Amino acid sequence: MHHPSRNDRRTPVTRPRPGAARLIALAAAGAAALTGCGAPGSGGSGGSAGAAEGYPVTVEECGREVTVDAPPRRAVALNQHATEVMLALGLEDRMVGTAYLDDAVLPEYEAAYQDIPVLADEYPSFEELLAAEPDFVYAGYPGSAFDEAEGRGRDALEGAGMATYGSLEQCADEVTAETVYQEIRNVGALFGAEERAEELVGGIEDRLAGVEGRLEGTDPVDVLVVDSVGSTVFTSGGAGIGDEIIERAGGRNVFTDVDEVFADVSIEDASDRAPETILFYDYGSVPVEEKIAAVEDDPLLSRTPAVEEERYAVLPLSSAVAGVRVGDAVADVADQLHPGADG
Repeated sequence: MHHPSRNDRRTPVTRPRPGAARLIALAAAGAAALTGCGAPGSGGSGGSAGAAEGYPVTVEECGREVTVDAPPRRAVALNQHATEVMLALGLEDRMVGTAYLDDAVLPEYEAAYQDIPVLADEYPSFEELLAAEPDFVYAGYPGSAFDEAEGRGRDALEGAGMATYGSLEQCADEVTAETVYQEIRNVGALFGAEERAEELVGGIEDRLAGVEGRLEGTDPVDVLVVDSVGSTVFTSGGAGIGDEIIERAGGRNVFTDVDEVFADVSIEDASDRAPETILFYDYGSVPVEEKIAAVEDDPLLSRTPAVEEERYAVLPLSSAVAGVRVGDAVADVADQLHPGADG
């Protein structure tokens, strides 16, 4: 199971918690593309006493079956990309809580986001979740969001009547754009929002196709991701969507051979791989300028082609996960790796 091992150290975005959320009960047609089952699976039910039209619906999630008997009506999203997937699907009226953002939500979702209660600055406690009375909890980083030691294990939540779903990035052997598409389709199917899900997928596909055409004939650039740097470099390995973003943006991740989403690597190894560009992940309280200074002050990293030629790129960490930003993330990184490329 892959998840960022330093997720809990990120600085969340905070804002005042609004009052009671609006609750609008919405019915929707079932998911023809996914399996309907007569009994709840290990993910529990959507809290409905009887099946709605077209339901139950079951989706596969990392070896689990997540079943709902009706479109969830009181959902909580934990982590940035889970929240943005819900908002992109137009499901804000089904949300009774959100928590733990690394960045501001995308501008097009800000107005909808403001009406959703923030249950906690980081992860809510089990008691805080119960108080929101959710029937569905969606986690972007299930390894930390569904932490048994913190009382938020999936068995405990499901025992309290909540269906649970975790991002597919946690378990995919290779995280690609197809992983993102399936994530969007899964959530759309559970909520009866399949049409909107297909629109989102189509938009991302078009964005990626446009970048591919623009980069035709360019040579790939060797890229080192720097999330943070100290005695080691905390970087992006080959198991997460970050690797796919770099490749589609006309780069080669110098640590694509590391079978982790994120990993600590030695300064020596990072230097030996001679990156031509360093891609800094931007988030939290440490500005990118400080990360650049740390790289430039290091006696080994300062000798890499990237530093000698001051070839740097920047990507918000919230864009380097399996969520709705992936198309724009690829375009953003491509512009920085290949400025002026037009195919």
